[in-house]
Amino acid sequence: MTSIDTITLGALADRAVRHAFFTRRGGVSEGLFAALNCGLGSGDDRARVAQNRARAASQIGVAPDRLVTCYQVHGTAVITIERPWRAEAAPRADAMVTTEPGIALGVLAADCAPVLFADAEAKIVGAAHGGWKGALAGVMEATVAAMIRLGARPERIRAGIGPCIAQPSYEVGAEFRDRFIAAAPDNAGFFAAAARDGHFRFDLPGYIAARLGRLGLAAVEQAGQDTAADASRFFSYRRACLNGERDYGRGLAAIALPG
Repeated sequence: MTSIDTITLGALADRAVRHAFFTRRGGVSEGLFAALNCGLGSGDDRARVAQNRARAASQIGVAPDRLVTCYQVHGTAVITIERPWRAEAAPRADAMVTTEPGIALGVLAADCAPVLFADAEAKIVGAAHGGWKGALAGVMEATVAAMIRLGARPERIRAGIGPCIAQPSYEVGAEFRDRFIAAAPDNAGFFAAAARDGHFRFDLPGYIAARLGRLGLAAVEQAGQDTAADASRFFSYRRACLNGERDYGRGLAAIALPG
């Protein structure tokens, strides 16, 4: 078993905050789920997933039962966390915020963008699942708004966009592009022509960064890795589909206030 491999971003580097974007390296799962699969919704052995989640929790300094993840539904609902829940009781939501020390907010992803937020001065953190549906519907703005309700200020909030599917790997049809342009004509700039007629390549992290940039945050940083293109480090739903694989693992991103 290799050591856990994580990615951290300078935008979130602060003594008052712990964060990590975990790769697939360093867990106990096997086969399609090798190795650090943290998704309880996958077909992986639940005991192995629990071990992986415990290893990830330890990496950011919280107890295993203090790492919380939602049942993600590609929506805009944001949960304010006051105490952890049991994994099987996870609420349906795509973002969380908290002021409670020692609780790690976790996002599961396999091509979607995990986005972590921190107002270190106010000691408020947030985490959002950035699939295209949620991003288009406003989950990032909803997360920042929830942090502000707790006392955060936009000019102090820093955001980190983790590894996700990048534009060269994200081919979509014309109807997908049309949906974004119908929402805002300027969204055309996040699409480049693909080799196939009538197809385009979508810049998901760039789109999320642009939406966050309009909120007046202190910093927005992108990790820059392409989950679909790097099978050695990342799980990928799209790659699994292209390879005809029956299932796929889920990567974890997490943020916590030390407690």
